Amino acid sequence: MFRTLAKMRFVLVAALVLSFAGPLCMGAIGKKKVSVTKVKPKAKKKDETADSAEPDKVLYERAMVDIKHARFTDARLDLQTLINTYPDSEYLAKAKLAVADSYYKEGGTSNLTQAVEEYKNFEVFFPFLDEASYAQMQVGMAHYRMMEKADRDSSQAEAAEDEFRAFLLKYPQSPLVPQAEQYLRNVQEVLADGEFRIARFYYTKQDFRASAARLVEVSGRYPLYSQSDDALSMLGNIYVRAKQMSKNEDDKNHWADLAAQCYNRIVRDYPLSRLAPEAKARLASMGMPVPAADPGALARMRNQQMFEKQHHPNVVLKFPLGMVKSNPDVYAAAHTGQPNLNPPDDTVSATEVLNQGAAGPTFNISARAITTGSESPQVDTESVDSSSSTTETSTATQIVEAPAAAEASPNVPPPASSPATADSPAVSAVETAPAASTQADTPAQNTSPAQPAAASSSSQSGGQPAASANDPKTESSSKKKKGLHKLVPW
Repeated sequence: MFRTLAKMRFVLVAALVLSFAGPLCMGAIGKKKVSVTKVKPKAKKKDETADSAEPDKVLYERAMVDIKHARFTDARLDLQTLINTYPDSEYLAKAKLAVADSYYKEGGTSNLTQAVEEYKNFEVFFPFLDEASYAQMQVGMAHYRMMEKADRDSSQAEAAEDEFRAFLLKYPQSPLVPQAEQYLRNVQEVLADGEFRIARFYYTKQDFRASAARLVEVSGRYPLYSQSDDALSMLGNIYVRAKQMSKNEDDKNHWADLAAQCYNRIVRDYPLSRLAPEAKARLASMGMPVPAADPGALARMRNQQMFEKQHHPNVVLKFPLGMVKSNPDVYAAAHTGQPNLNPPDDTVSATEVLNQGAAGPTFNISARAITTGSESPQVDTESVDSSSSTTETSTATQIVEAPAAAEASPNVPPPASSPATADSPAVSAVETAPAASTQADTPAQNTSPAQPAAASSSSQSGGQPAASANDPKTESSSKKKKGLHKLVPW
């Protein structure tokens, strides 16, 4: 009985305690929950109002952050959303340009090709904005990054040349002009090197027609090419050989004039070349006047030699890195001088380049050199050749490694970059031609005393041959459509 009463008392006391303490505990817990739930909604409402103020700006800034961290796909999604959703946004032009930049920075052939299309679309839609010049520059840079070596496909190099030329002609006041000029010089170095390799191959195989067609284009179109002096020397030797094989006295004079133009250009426009003394000797043996060196060309070659000394590459690492890299080596490219901004001319046909009365190369005088006021008009090259011949020799072999040459003739040194000397009887006949044909040239000079003067004046006034001016019937029809290279043996 007492035990039952005790249990009932305990239960009542416990119930009273719970009845008073339970609401207090639940109230405290409820207050905490309410305080937490009140903070979160306020933060969400604040973010939503900030986003709804300028959503196009938020999309653009978010895309810029993604591009900075190489999240190009996410960035393009945000930019495309901005372009499609807000066509009147002030960030529309920036978004289109950012899409092109994302493809360019991602790299790869497909992405760079897409970048070219995006940059061109930007120029079409926004041609009057300041960023249009940047877009044109980036089109050339995309082709430049896809450019291959000189002995491979040259389509990307030709496209890069066209785009950089268009940039320099459309935006001559742009601050990117110095960079575009240097990239254009690099591209023209690669294009000229590819043509010169083919010409030297045909010269070695004694296919002089095919070689002359390539050499005419290299010497006339790419005057800043690092081996232009070698190309001119080889072309002059081919003309001397054509003179030897001619039986008509007028033809002999015509080929002698063209050869003299090539040797004159070496002495005048490449005075520090190792081939300048040989060119002077050949002119003297032919009875032609030796021109003075051009002061602008002399300053350009000195600046180039100084640059090569300061940026000389590691010879030990150059060959293995060249085998691994797919991009061309533009170390030997010129860093001074105005690049050629003229469009490509018609290609010289190999079937007519050495025909009777054919015209020689038309030298690009405007791209020859940069004149400086500090240089004197007349420069004595005798003291320059001996001091700088070794430096120019190392410069001319940076891109193309010439094969091992045979023993040279004891009388006349062999032409530059020509491996076929002793093994090629036709070439050896060319080399000894000036010394052997000195007496043969004398009667022709007596019958037409104005011939040497006409040759020298024509070489200084643009390189047009004198024979074609005297005889209109012998004007060359060797210009064919671009891309036509007919290779016919000699």
